[in-house]
Parts: sequence; structure tokens; C-alpha cells
Amino acid sequence: MGTASEEGKPASAASERGADGFIQRGTAPTRLECFVDAAFAFAVTLLVVSFDHVPGTFDELAEAMRKVPAFIAGFALVAMFWAAHRRFSRRFGLEDATITLLSLALVATVLIYIFPLRVLISGAMAFFTLGWAPSELTLAGSDEVRAVYVIYAVGFFAMSLCIVLLNAHALRRADGLGLDVGERLLTRLECGIYAIMAGVALLSLALALLLPMAPGWQWAVPGLVYAVLGIALPWYGLRAGRAYDRAVSAEGAR
Repeated sequence: MGTASEEGKPASAASERGADGFIQRGTAPTRLECFVDAAFAFAVTLLVVSFDHVPGTFDELAEAMRKVPAFIAGFALVAMFWAAHRRFSRRFGLEDATITLLSLALVATVLIYIFPLRVLISGAMAFFTLGWAPSELTLAGSDEVRAVYVIYAVGFFAMSLCIVLLNAHALRRADGLGLDVGERLLTRLECGIYAIMAGVALLSLALALLLPMAPGWQWAVPGLVYAVLGIALPWYGLRAGRAYDRAVSAEGAR
């Protein structure tokens, strides 16, 4: 299989260290990884620009092209979680009952989450482009607005939590896998990144449940809170990167 075994044996000394600082213990895709890849690929097909039929006139084509920004944003979010699972598989090469359960939970969540993701992002793009990008989201009142935000936040939180738990599981197996100091720090960094994302999702959920959803700017607040990630993640990455450099330098000096 070319991966660390279920018992968590370390990769051989001949294993090559990747550009991300890890020895690539998962050298060949497992059946579980292939299944996750296929499920994410299917989820992406549900984000397609023209869902009902191929555009038959120029006006229909132009309308479909206005949906491209929402497709790109949705695709980027789905790809982010897929890439996180792929990194995990390549870095550790583990496949046990816990990893199978968490991977299947990730797949189930993304397949449930994909439609709320599509409609909410289309609504966000319509908001930011002042109506140029069409919205697939038609809501009758504040209760429906609140419900959409809650569904989106729960999905975002669940997917982020799956990535945190996968990497935390690898940390528990660190000795068996033979992870060095740098690899352990990078795994904690991955946990921290997705823990921040899960925390922002919980903040959005709390705002959606507690704020009065009056028509106007207040409708956008639970969604705009995700912009915090644009500040929190670079800040965290910078701090963690410095800690990594210090730890690796200290380890090399021994």
C-alpha cells in the first residue's frame, strides 16, 4: 500500500521529505482516499454554473457567466477541505477505524453542505456585486435568513472539526509514526488553523441565533463574520511559523 500501517509504523528512512516539511508516509492512494476524492468531485458537480440545461441562447450564456464568481468561491471552499484531507493522507499514511469514521463524516457533511453553500454564496455574490451576480437565494423573512446561516455555520463547523480531529489523531500516533519536532509542530499548526475556522463558524452561528434579523445590513452580519478569517489565519500562521523556525533551529543545534 505504500503507507504507514494501521499500527502506525514509521515510514522507511528512504522516504522523501516533501516541500511541506513532512516525510510523505502516504505514498499511494488508499481505497478510502479514492472514495473521499470521488465524493468531493461529485460535490463540485453540484456547483456547476448552469444547473438545469446547457445555455441555448446568448442571453442564457450571459446569465450563466454571471454565476461564475459564486462557482469559483464555492469551488475554492470545497477544494480547501479536500486539500486538507489529501495533505493528511500524504503526510501520515494512516487508515484505521477512527480515520475511516472521520473521513466518512467529512464526505457526508460536504454532500449535505453543498446546496446551502451554493445558495448562500450566490446570495453573498449578489450582495457584493450590487445585484450583478444573480442570487439563487430567495427568502421570505427573517426566520428563513436565520435558518440558512445556521445550516451553513453547522456545515462549516463540522467540516473544520473533522480536519482538526484527523490531525489530532495523527499527533496521538506521533511516536509510532516517527514524527520529528518539525512535523509535530506543523501538525499542530494544521489543527490550529481549522480550529480557528471552526471557532468563527460557531461565532457566526451564535450571531445568527441571537441577532435580530431585521431587513438591511443586519442580515449580512453572520455571513460577514467569516471575513475575520482573512486576518486571524495569516496572524496565526505568522506566529506559528516563527515558533516552527525556532524549534527546528534549536533541534538542529543539538
